[in-house]
Amino acid sequence: MAAGIDLTLDCADAELLAEFWKTALGYVDEPPPAPYRTREEWLAQFDLPGGESADDAAWLCDPDGVGPRLSILTVPEPKTAKNRLHIDIRVPGHGGVGERWARIRAESERLVAAGGSVLEEFEGHHIVMADPEGNEFCVAAAPARR
Repeated sequence: MAAGIDLTLDCADAELLAEFWKTALGYVDEPPPAPYRTREEWLAQFDLPGGESADDAAWLCDPDGVGPRLSILTVPEPKTAKNRLHIDIRVPGHGGVGERWARIRAESERLVAAGGSVLEEFEGHHIVMADPEGNEFCVAAAPARR
């Protein structure tokens, strides 16, 4: 059996990035683990460093339970280099190259309106973007199903 994965994204403003990534991925806030009613209640069981709270993080999940969970954690240091691992957002649908490229462009425009920015376009294939804190990701067409 293959191992499952969660993704963790360090940031300066967890609330800002959580809103962007919920828009980008269609994710929702993940409820706290049972039997806890709130994140604060859940976090109280851990010996967190002084001053850390649930406000320093966000936990997102795919409402259909298919995609990996995404934890967004506030850290003191700024981003200083290109990501070594990045997210690819795959837009669904079929059709020719022109149709796929139109969907990729439309998705990138939607994400720019949500606070992202376009870094580079590879015409007909994918667009490299950045979230509001500069974390790189790509927008591309979903691979054809076999």
